[in-house]
Amino acid sequence: MNKLRKILFPFSILYHGVTAMRNWMYHVGVFESTSFDIPVICVGNLNVGGTGKSPMIEYLISVLKDEYKVAVLSRGYKRKSTGFQLVEKHHTVEEVGDEPLQFKLKFPDVLVAVDANRRNGINKLKEMATVILLDDAFQHRRVKPFFTVLLTAYSDLYINDFLLPAGNLRESKTGVKRAHCIVVTKCPENLSYAEQQQIQYDLNLELHQHIYFSTIAYASVIQGVDEIKHLDFLQEKSFKLITGIANPKPLVDYLADLKLNFEHLEFADHHNFTEEEILKLDNENIILTTEKDFMRLKDKIKTAKLYYLPISISFLNKEDGFIKRIKNAAAFIPEENEKMKN
Repeated sequence: MNKLRKILFPFSILYHGVTAMRNWMYHVGVFESTSFDIPVICVGNLNVGGTGKSPMIEYLISVLKDEYKVAVLSRGYKRKSTGFQLVEKHHTVEEVGDEPLQFKLKFPDVLVAVDANRRNGINKLKEMATVILLDDAFQHRRVKPFFTVLLTAYSDLYINDFLLPAGNLRESKTGVKRAHCIVVTKCPENLSYAEQQQIQYDLNLELHQHIYFSTIAYASVIQGVDEIKHLDFLQEKSFKLITGIANPKPLVDYLADLKLNFEHLEFADHHNFTEEEILKLDNENIILTTEKDFMRLKDKIKTAKLYYLPISISFLNKEDGFIKRIKNAAAFIPEENEKMKN
């Protein structure tokens, strides 16, 4: 533990007491956790940011959209609007948040809504959808999902972290017991079976819980506002890489491995770009960014060539089993050996 963590550790003990008491009150029924008569699938994590929730939501949409009327419910982080709102393609990031707008633009036929009150959001959506995906709602205990997918990044497993503020855990590691399956994300493509088994052993999951391993699949093209170019377009060019995400390292490493010539400007997660920053960026020739940041910049960058590199999830093991469990959840079919935990 480094010096700063040692200084902050007493506050983590206090934080643990507060979150543990809250979870206990939900467990014994002092606080109400509501179930719904519609399948609700939650995607979340124990760590703060950087586990790949957005690509997982998009993956689940792709799996379910042809058989079900899918709705996605997010809180719409950093939006300026309040209350329940259905996301439309004409909305701005300021109105609905970057990730909900990203989902809507990528899947126009899917219902996407924002509401900090997840109960209220579900009650409004259940008349319009047959399955609801909850984005980043693992700690939202007022809702009891039918199925929960917990994500943890390969390079930052929750078992190696500390509670806030000494670390990045939102709650105790025991919270993982509420998950039905765990996906270790952002793994190396060549992650061996032996290491997968070691990670599974280290996580020490419940008997009913299933574990999966996934990696980031980068597209071979870059996407602009109204054009698509092959990634080779960036060869022999210099460009700025702009990131406002929790963990840009995998993307930076990937581009560096391609021997591309770029300068990386890193901003905080969900960064709201100032007018001064926009003016500086607009003086650049080529800008490459993430899809989430592209949502924030596409209507503001007027001169520079702005592109993002699409990403998706690729499973390293048992993808068919994962899909089967997601479809069982969407159909309200519990697995025979599944024990629903509070």
